[in-house]
Amino acid sequence: MENIKLSIVVSVFNEEENVTPLTEKINRALKGFNYEIIYVDDGSTDKTISTIRSLKDPNVHLLELQKNYGQSSALAAGIDYATGDYIITMDGDLQNDPIDIPHMVKLAEDEGWDLVAGIRAKRKDGFVLRKLPSKIANYIIRKSTGVHMKDNGCALKVFRSYIAKSIGLYGELHRFIAILAHFEGAKITQVNVNHHPRIHGKSKYGLTRTFKVISDLMLMLFFKKYLQKPMHLFGTIGFISTFAGIAINFYLLILKLLGNNIWGKPLLILGVILFIGGIQFITIGILAEFLMRTYYESQQKKPYRIKNVFVSEKEVLESA
Repeated sequence: MENIKLSIVVSVFNEEENVTPLTEKINRALKGFNYEIIYVDDGSTDKTISTIRSLKDPNVHLLELQKNYGQSSALAAGIDYATGDYIITMDGDLQNDPIDIPHMVKLAEDEGWDLVAGIRAKRKDGFVLRKLPSKIANYIIRKSTGVHMKDNGCALKVFRSYIAKSIGLYGELHRFIAILAHFEGAKITQVNVNHHPRIHGKSKYGLTRTFKVISDLMLMLFFKKYLQKPMHLFGTIGFISTFAGIAINFYLLILKLLGNNIWGKPLLILGVILFIGGIQFITIGILAEFLMRTYYESQQKKPYRIKNVFVSEKEVLESA
């Protein structure tokens, strides 16, 4: 394991009091490993950047973002920059413990896991504002995505490099990074890790993120089922809506022919709305199909990834 290179990616925003002790903890935990620590400063307004610069540690790399883009973009920048065989993500608030990293890397190496995710079994956070919303969110995510992660919010994760670099992180999708890895075909396991209370600085999370999580979850479900076939979603809704509108309007037409007054009836308005809305959904589906074709074909992307290719020595000799 000495030849394995590790890249520890830490997104930081106003963590000037935490980066020095965190670096010391990482250095102690990874003694004997070949590793790099990549701090990605996400537009800090305190002395975080100057503190990292003053470390004078050859293992430390600092990426300074132009402004505050958010944790997903910061992690994406660090992952793109990383050169290790394994990429480890963790928070910069000292709540994750670097001492867990060697065990997680060994587990990935010995058992062939693409992602080893941490579970904060004894989480040191407030129950009402942090633990309870997290438990509810994790339950909803498990049920809706089918990916049975106990703790999606734990930042401490160990990825094989090719998996981490294949994940498209943007917006606020860092909360679903394990889900995204699963969609890429990653073999995932989970392990209990240490968790410490925050001592310095302020938490960047609150109850307001609940609405963002719900919005991102909707996007995850779309990615899972309809990314390559959006017409199956929009077309199905569109055709159901259109036929429902036609049926209602045909019924009202019969009533009209029988001498009934149908003008101004709520059912007439509903029928018109369903018909027009259905056509719009079908149109959106067609446009989305064109967009996905452009996405894949213009960039020469493939709708699949080959994990490995095996050719036996005998077959090679015979073909030669």
